[in-house]
Amino acid sequence: MGVTTKLDSNTGTLHIEVSGRFDFGVHQQFRDATNLTDDKINVIEVNLAQTDYLDSSALGMLLVLRDRLGENRNAVRIKNAKPEVRKILEIANFDKLFTLV
Repeated sequence: MGVTTKLDSNTGTLHIEVSGRFDFGVHQQFRDATNLTDDKINVIEVNLAQTDYLDSSALGMLLVLRDRLGENRNAVRIKNAKPEVRKILEIANFDKLFTLV
């Protein structure tokens, strides 16, 4: 459980993977992961394949991340969300704020 990161310097993509519960319990880990952002990062991909649950604090963390990148809808991609997690994202209209893949 937790947050792992990997930076692909060739493509300028920061990969963040959240496993288990994506809630306030991983706030500091997620914050540390997103502090890796710099001018060389063009895209951040948040992989939710191993995420079982997310709550409003997770939605807030994603919004803060988006704001830090200039509210570019395509700068943050949320990928591989399980159906129940994707449903939460869609109910919150995150499909209009982020690229869900």
